[in-house]
Amino acid sequence: MRAFKRCPLRRWERPRLLVPSSRGYSVRVLQDAAPAITTVSDLLSTKPRGDDGFKVQVDGWVRNVRKSSAVRFVDVSDGSCSAPLQAIVQRDLAKDIQFGAAVRLKGTWKTRDTQSGGQAEAAKPPELQVDEVEILGHSTAATYPIQRKYATPESLRGIPHLRMRTPLNSAMLRLRSDALGVLNQFFSEEKFQQTHPPIITASDCEGAGETFRVEAGTAKDPFSESEQYLTVSSQLHLEAFAQALGNVWTLSPTFRAERSDTSRHLSEFYMLEAELSFVEDMEEILDFIQRMLGGLVRGLSQRDAWKELDDFRTNPRDPTARQTMADLDSRDTLERRWDGLLSPDKWPRITYTEAIDVLQGKVGEFEHAPEWGKGLQSEHERYLAKTIGFDRANNAYVPVFVTQYPQAVKAFYMRQAAENPPQGLVFDCFDLIVPDWGELAGGSMREHRHDALLANMDRLLGREAPALDWYMDLRRWGCPPHGGFGIGFDRLLSYLTGVKSIRDIAAFPRLYGHIQC
Repeated sequence: MRAFKRCPLRRWERPRLLVPSSRGYSVRVLQDAAPAITTVSDLLSTKPRGDDGFKVQVDGWVRNVRKSSAVRFVDVSDGSCSAPLQAIVQRDLAKDIQFGAAVRLKGTWKTRDTQSGGQAEAAKPPELQVDEVEILGHSTAATYPIQRKYATPESLRGIPHLRMRTPLNSAMLRLRSDALGVLNQFFSEEKFQQTHPPIITASDCEGAGETFRVEAGTAKDPFSESEQYLTVSSQLHLEAFAQALGNVWTLSPTFRAERSDTSRHLSEFYMLEAELSFVEDMEEILDFIQRMLGGLVRGLSQRDAWKELDDFRTNPRDPTARQTMADLDSRDTLERRWDGLLSPDKWPRITYTEAIDVLQGKVGEFEHAPEWGKGLQSEHERYLAKTIGFDRANNAYVPVFVTQYPQAVKAFYMRQAAENPPQGLVFDCFDLIVPDWGELAGGSMREHRHDALLANMDRLLGREAPALDWYMDLRRWGCPPHGGFGIGFDRLLSYLTGVKSIRDIAAFPRLYGHIQC
C-alpha cells in the first residue's frame, strides 16, 4: 500500500482554528465586536450596550402580527424558546408578512424607546427595528390551521404535523430534548455505555403475543427463513451488550400491537432500558432508579423548557398556549410529584403479597376484586400509590416499589426468588407505581442460571423456543448475576409535565385505528 506523505504547512501559513459558520443558525450578528449569538433565545437574553444597539439578521416564523397606523409589530420565533422576538416593521415593508410565514429580517437590535412608558417600558426586552424583509416561506393566515385562539388537545391531534408549531407543544419537544441531555449526562457519569439494540427481532421478549410482524419479500423468496417482528423490548439484546460492556443503557423505539384505546397506551413509544452487570441484590437496582429519576428532575428544573412550561400554566399570554384545567394537572399536583421524586429517603417497598392484603382490606372500593395470582389493575396501583406513597409530612407523592410478583403474571427471564410466600412461587421483580398513572417502570433480576432459565421457559412458555437459542447461549459462557429495568419515556414525561394524555406527549402518536401521517 502506498504511504501517504504528510503535507507540511508552508512557513508563511499559520494553522487556523475552525470557526463555526453562521449558516444553519437562525440569528446572525452583522457587525464586529458584537456578542456571539446564534438563536432568538440568545438574542432575547442579550441587552444592547448603549443606545445604538447592533445589527443582526433573524430567521424565523411569524407568530403574530399587530397593526398600528405606521408600523407592524411582528412576533417572530425560531423554535429555540417560547418567548417571541418583537420586530418593528414599517407598514410598506410588512405588506407580505402573514401569520405562519417564514421570514428573514435584518435590522438593529436595540433597547426600546422609553419615552412613552418610562421605567416600566425600559424593563421590557429589547426589540428589532427592521430595515429589510425577505419572505422565505409564504403563508396565508386565513387558511393556516393554527389560529390565534384556544384549540383543544383533541382538535390539535388531528393535525400532528402542524401542532408542534404551537408554543405549548414546541416547549414540550424542547423539554423532551432537555430530558435526553440530562439522562445522557447521568448515564455517562455513572459509567454506563449507551447502545443501539436492533428494532427487527426474531422473538417476542414479553411472550404476550402483542407484536407487529414484519413481512418482506415473496413466498418463493422470503426475506428471512424465520418470522420477524418489531421489537417489544430491547432487554434481551441489551443483556448481550451487558455481558461484553458491563453496565449499559438504551433509549429505543418499542412497538406493541395493543388495541387499547386509553390515554396511557401507544403502539409505538420510546423505552428507556438499562442492564446492570454483577448485581446480586435487587435493592441495588431500586436505589439506582431512584437516583436516576431524582437526577432527571433536578436537571430539568434548571432547564429553560421546564420554566417555560411552568410559565404557560400560570401565565398563558399566548391564546394558542392557553390550557383549561381539564387539559393539564394542577401546579400543586406537579409540585407534589416532583417533591416526591426528590425525596432523600428511600422510596417505599412493598411486596405483591403485602399489596394484595392491603387491597383486600378495601375491596369494596374497586371495580375489580384484588386476588393473589392475578395482575394488579390500574385502579389497584393508583390506590397503593396514593396511600402508601403519600408523604404527609412533606405533602408529596413518593413513588412506590411493588416487588416479588407471582411467576404466573410475569416473564420467563426473571430470577426465581429465594423465599416464596405460602400462596405460590414469585420472581425477584418489581414495578414502580405513581399516583394517577399507576405503573411507571418495571424490572427484575434476570435468571442467569442456564437450567433455571430453561425450567422457567418450559413452565411459562410451555413450548420449544428455538428463536431464543441465542439467549440461552448467554447463560452457557460466563453469565454473571445481573438485572435491569425499563421505563416508558413518553409516560414518564407525561407524569412530570402534567399532560394527561400520552397522545399529547408523542409528536406523532401511533395507536390502534389512528395513524394519520
